[in-house]
Amino acid sequence: MSDWDTVTVLKKRAPKASTMKSEQAINAARRQGVAVDTQLKWGAGSNKQHVATKNTAKLDRETEELKHETISLDVGKLIQQGRQAKGLSQKDLATKINEKPQVITDYEAGRGIPNNAIIGKIERVIGLKLRGKDRGLPVVPPGNKK
Repeated sequence: MSDWDTVTVLKKRAPKASTMKSEQAINAARRQGVAVDTQLKWGAGSNKQHVATKNTAKLDRETEELKHETISLDVGKLIQQGRQAKGLSQKDLATKINEKPQVITDYEAGRGIPNNAIIGKIERVIGLKLRGKDRGLPVVPPGNKK
């Protein structure tokens, strides 16, 4: 009833992926006639921080100096006047709008990059319009427009 010629292997682990990728394993597979598929990944294994892109030549031809748009000085003066009228320091205003005091400093000095969300918060706290054609006028609370 039992067959003494067959061998049963209970536990045989498959080779790890790292050993399958080794040069020895690849050469052994080639000697046995097994089809070996090799692919070279572009940029793999290199820690290149500065890779030349397709737009490099276009950027080199660019002559004008590119800068971020900054908030105008008159808006900075309006923020400063409104803040002082309410008796707030830059730090107090920053705390009320949940921003860093440096943001208020930059906006008042005309160095800040305009962000409509931040400008809207400042408008609500100081009660002055900072955008549009009616800058400097008091903000009308919603629902009171006629």
